[in-house]
Amino acid sequence: MNTSELKNVANNIRVNIIKAVSSARSGHPGGSLSIADILAVLYFEKMNIDPKDPKKADRDRLVLSKGHSAPALYATLAERGFFPEEELITLRKYGSKLQGHPDMKKVPGVDMSTGSLGQGLSAANGMALAGKLDNSSYRVYVVLGDGEVQEGQIWEAAMSAAHYKLDNLTAFLDLNGLQIDGSNEEVMSINPIDEKFKAFGWNVLIADGHCFEEIANSIDEAIATKGKPTIVICNTEKGKGVSFMENNCAWHGTAPNEEETKKALAELEGGEN
Repeated sequence: MNTSELKNVANNIRVNIIKAVSSARSGHPGGSLSIADILAVLYFEKMNIDPKDPKKADRDRLVLSKGHSAPALYATLAERGFFPEEELITLRKYGSKLQGHPDMKKVPGVDMSTGSLGQGLSAANGMALAGKLDNSSYRVYVVLGDGEVQEGQIWEAAMSAAHYKLDNLTAFLDLNGLQIDGSNEEVMSINPIDEKFKAFGWNVLIADGHCFEEIANSIDEAIATKGKPTIVICNTEKGKGVSFMENNCAWHGTAPNEEETKKALAELEGGEN
């Protein structure tokens, strides 16, 4: 896809995030909107996947470690054809397979059930190590939240990934600077996050998390890097694409009301952002 096509895909993902969370009257729009561009590049440009065969053995895997951003993953999977777009408005409703956190046993295209923060990188390590042991060609991607990397298990997993030289593993850090209780700096500083991952033996790249070319180039560089895992630190905006949600931690886990939904969709569908 060219940049214009990817922009349309990412915008559709954002539109459907808003529609789904609004319909559910609960959910996490802020951190879902901030990773839409990353997911668009992965699912529409880089990952080896097949919506008609979601469990094919040689597929690339993605672990959404920040599982509360499930609306972004669901909207991406629907856009890619894993299930009908109409199902998105069943988010968090009784009987729906699209619950508040991804369920790999119910949702086509979900490779790992997540939700408890800090655990996804460990699961991704296991997938990547299995690929190494099986001499498989697939790659593993994991999306981390910046508040999530305050968790100790992340650093145990980081040490493990470097020890086993998991160069088939690429992590994306959604560095939007905000978490549910405020800014990262106020709650628990993670800086210097790049130097920390370097010290743990990772190849560290920095990208604009809303620039498709930088995201794609980072993935290419990660694939070319041998002997160590790669993390792409993506500078992003929480709530990206919706003016009143951008850089506002109040929208971490708050659903828009009817009036706010109309305003958000008008901005997105009108191409103001």
